[in-house]
Amino acid sequence: MVKTVIIEEAGGPEALRVVDRPVGDPGAGEVRITHKACGLNFIDVYQRSGLYPMTLPHALGMEAAGVIEAVGAGVTHLKVGDRAAYAATPPGAYAQARVMPAAQVCPLPDGISFEEAAAMMLKGLTVQYLFHRTTPLKVGDTVLFHAAAGGVGLIACQWARSEGITLIGTAGSDAKCAMALEHGAAHCINYKTEDFAARVRALTDGKGVDVVMDAVGADTFEGSLDSLKPLGMMISFGNASGPVPPFSVGILGQKGSLKITRPTLFTHIAEHETCQAMAAQLFGKVQSGAVKIRIDQRFALDDVAEAHRALEARKTTGSTILTP
Repeated sequence: MVKTVIIEEAGGPEALRVVDRPVGDPGAGEVRITHKACGLNFIDVYQRSGLYPMTLPHALGMEAAGVIEAVGAGVTHLKVGDRAAYAATPPGAYAQARVMPAAQVCPLPDGISFEEAAAMMLKGLTVQYLFHRTTPLKVGDTVLFHAAAGGVGLIACQWARSEGITLIGTAGSDAKCAMALEHGAAHCINYKTEDFAARVRALTDGKGVDVVMDAVGADTFEGSLDSLKPLGMMISFGNASGPVPPFSVGILGQKGSLKITRPTLFTHIAEHETCQAMAAQLFGKVQSGAVKIRIDQRFALDDVAEAHRALEARKTTGSTILTP
């Protein structure tokens, strides 16, 4: 029996329950992993609240790191005793241990700690697909990245710097802007005191940016479109302020023949080989020192509701981990 966080109905942080559950043995194509650290992400909030509906009751959590304890038939890339980490479906990472599909579980290099891995798998793989799999980016391109001081944002700032891409960030305070600048953003705009779209135009000599990467959603959508240059790409990859409301596709033509996409990480990592290759690039960035994983909050698994409250109140910076 292991501690596992579940919800029985959608709701606020109070809907989270810590229960004891049996783990069992892995079947074909599965592994059993004992977690050393678990990651916290906004997708967990969306699932808990019902924005992303699930069949209930259901365990929560999408990323973790630990040690492989058992391997099912047909699994060849992992063995008992291996250090491993993942961002993967189905949810269930908020647990001391679990049985899960092996395809998206990745061998973890010795130079990366369990805490770092749990803090970076979902966020770092998200940055990988944003910069390498969504639209072509090259040295000298300019990107607007919202929530630049969050877990995904701080990785994105460093990733952009490592590849010669100019990243303009936004954040909700001067302190958060300073953090983004420390991590490689070329500029950072406090959206609470400035019109970010107007500032982006000023910073780009009126041209706008090549790409907007926006996980905030409703609050930033219109300003994001207004920040793009003609033929620019809008990547809407999250809903921290709520989902983007319906809009007329004609507005994309009016604003300069813009492109828009709404990707998810789990489409990109669905194939085993692709997932492992993406993780290898992420691990390489971290091992080289180009990307450092900042963990600013730690909560015990029993305090998961408090962790959710902090995340939703925008009181967190960098990454947050849960310790089983």
